[in-house]
Amino acid sequence: MQILEYFLQRPATELDQSEINAFEKLFADYVLPARGKEIPYDLALPKWQFLCYLCDQKHLLLHGSNSPDIAEFEPRKANDIEEFGNRLAVYASSDGIWPMYFAIVNRDKVTLLVNACFKTVFEDATSGNSYYYFSVDEAALASYAWQEGTVYIIRRETFEQQPEQERWGMRFSIAQWASPVAVKPLAKLAVTPEDFPFLSQTRGHDPVELSRRAAANPAGFPWHE
Repeated sequence: MQILEYFLQRPATELDQSEINAFEKLFADYVLPARGKEIPYDLALPKWQFLCYLCDQKHLLLHGSNSPDIAEFEPRKANDIEEFGNRLAVYASSDGIWPMYFAIVNRDKVTLLVNACFKTVFEDATSGNSYYYFSVDEAALASYAWQEGTVYIIRRETFEQQPEQERWGMRFSIAQWASPVAVKPLAKLAVTPEDFPFLSQTRGHDPVELSRRAAANPAGFPWHE
């Protein structure tokens, strides 16, 4: 199984017991109370590692937004080429890095977001590494496409995960989930562009040309060439 070169792999993470304890304290003090409050993150560890810990170990979901003050997420009609992501729903991710992209992309500058997050799935149904693809309008990328944002932490109860897919000669699971009903965040975490581990590896595209390619070949994601 060979992953195409333009997909980015999640950096390896090994937490020692003291780091796990620090994450557990933030979880107990700010996430479990479910008050929707901002987490005062002052750890030396990157924020993406904490968010990945919440997804991987606590089975929580995340939603990234430019807005810092969302008290409740209402289902909204999305515009996505995939059927799962093109309906009235609240969308969230079971990956700690992917929602950071949505939090820091400046929506006033970027007209077309092209992105993905998936895990390889082996024959025995176990999951492999996490891979990503991030691209924004090339003009916005050249003039700084980013801003500060917020990642919201959400329970999974009302969500369903996008079905597994087979593409590029492999089987994979997608980290996108959807809820048909409104949800309230448990807590939130402020993030900056510098917190995003793939900031320098985000690609640029011509939104007009990419839209043409997508219309001509809907299954051709990421319409790289």
